[in-house]
Amino acid sequence: MHGESEVIHAIFGLNPLWLATAIFIATYAVIITEKVNRAIIALLGGGLMILCGILTQEAAIRGVDFNTLGLLVGMMVIVAVTKKSGVFQFVAIWIAKKVKAHPVGILLMMSLVTALFSALLDNVTTVLLVTPVMLLITEELKIKPYPFLFAIIFMSNIGGTATLIGDPPNIMIGSAVGLTFNDFLLNLAPIVPLIGVVTLLPIWWFWRKDMVATPENRERVMRFNEIEAITDWKLLKQAAVVFTLVIAGFMLHGLLHLQPATVAMFGAALLLLLENFGRHAEAQSKRVHHALAEVEWITIFFFVGLFIAVYGIEEAGLIGALAQGLLNITQGDLTTTALSILWGSAIASAFVDNIPFVATMIPLIKSLAPAMGGDQAIMPLWWALALGACLGGNGTLVGASANLVVAGIAEQAGAPIRFATFLKVAFPLMLVSIAIAHVYLYLRYL
Repeated sequence: MHGESEVIHAIFGLNPLWLATAIFIATYAVIITEKVNRAIIALLGGGLMILCGILTQEAAIRGVDFNTLGLLVGMMVIVAVTKKSGVFQFVAIWIAKKVKAHPVGILLMMSLVTALFSALLDNVTTVLLVTPVMLLITEELKIKPYPFLFAIIFMSNIGGTATLIGDPPNIMIGSAVGLTFNDFLLNLAPIVPLIGVVTLLPIWWFWRKDMVATPENRERVMRFNEIEAITDWKLLKQAAVVFTLVIAGFMLHGLLHLQPATVAMFGAALLLLLENFGRHAEAQSKRVHHALAEVEWITIFFFVGLFIAVYGIEEAGLIGALAQGLLNITQGDLTTTALSILWGSAIASAFVDNIPFVATMIPLIKSLAPAMGGDQAIMPLWWALALGACLGGNGTLVGASANLVVAGIAEQAGAPIRFATFLKVAFPLMLVSIAIAHVYLYLRYL
């Protein structure tokens, strides 16, 4: 534990363990109610850990994972600048025309693109870019948007599972354990295509009667001009170069000895430089301001508060006690522990946001290492946590941030997604995906 040299003096002489646990449970409970913005609650929870004497301010700052924050901010800036070129709309229209505006073809191709974008950008950004175009296409085809919206949600979470940068839980796990972009690619990506196919088949079966468009409506989509979607060719080329360099930087992490946050932040700065080069000061300020305003600061500050709150219960000894309890139940058996983490994190992540859940699980799993044979021996536990948390997000409408973003856009467009309707389709599909992950984990690692 980092803070062993720092004796905890909890306020009014209260027991630090009980006080830290109470603050953490209260923080978590209010986040789940969604009555107050989650960033406000997380920052209040983190602040209370310091005010009540459980952490010093120095210890709290140590608890914040700046690698996760830097990676998120860097990628958000890169996407914000790239988006202005219109390339994402271009891809969506181009795909619709390639499959002759056939609804089933659009479902398949948009699912593939959503999964790919989610693996390389992150799932929230992906759904923000893909959903409005998808709604436009379904409106022109005069067909129900629901199978397409559900597919976007599922495939964003499934695709995001495959890489380090695809889903916030993976960013957090990678940063905490020192796992590289390639580690995620080699260990998690192989099972993602199978889970994707098994998830799409029931969606097609369930809505197959609704996925029929008249020749006239298909012709209207075929008249869309994808080239018109590109608003800035120069920016598109600059973004393509920077994005390629950033992905290469992630993949060559071992050779370059650079953390993903450094690569992402440098890529963001480079793209901002290229976009603003040669413009006068006022235009530069406006563009940089716009790019930074596009960063999801609510998510970033939510992370800051959450990291401090979790570090508080870790320093107070709750994580150690929970780890001991888990060891007692599973009797230190790696297979039982890994599969318990897989199913437990999937069910939990379906009902509570997977970010705070993973933030709590990371120190818990770390503390199991000495009893289970060291850091290398517990690697299957990290893959179990990543698979459970990312795929579990598909279980309900509140399971992942991407789900809520799609629901919000759909509601504005007059196609609201009801919690119960989504649950009936999503929860069984999520359980099937976890069953596939269970077999994969068992055969490959256990």
